[in-house]
Amino acid sequence: MSLLEQALKKSGVLGASGSRSPVVTVGFAAAHLIADRGYDTNAIVEQAQQHNTKPVISPKKHRREQRDYDRYLYKLRHLIENAFMKLKGWRVIATRFAKRTSSYLAAVQIRCIFLWTQIS
Repeated sequence: MSLLEQALKKSGVLGASGSRSPVVTVGFAAAHLIADRGYDTNAIVEQAQQHNTKPVISPKKHRREQRDYDRYLYKLRHLIENAFMKLKGWRVIATRFAKRTSSYLAAVQIRCIFLWTQIS
């Protein structure tokens, strides 16, 4: 077992069998978990609730019990997806030309600044 796998198991990202947890919430706390219908599983909802995070996931249509969710926050998910679409529109970020993480992060920050200046 590699050092990385040991650290991931210790933090709870990897389960005892080595399988990944459905939601990675290591290192930060969040009030809400906003996701689309594809993430509407009991395991993800339960894990979010264990971390005191309210899941904002639209329930699948075939669920017997339609779970209630915050429709306003769910609609805001669209803005986040559009932001990632605009970030990935820049070829350097989409193809990850940068070899180092610091260079990649710098490219993301430069693109965010550029996008912010267009909005303001």
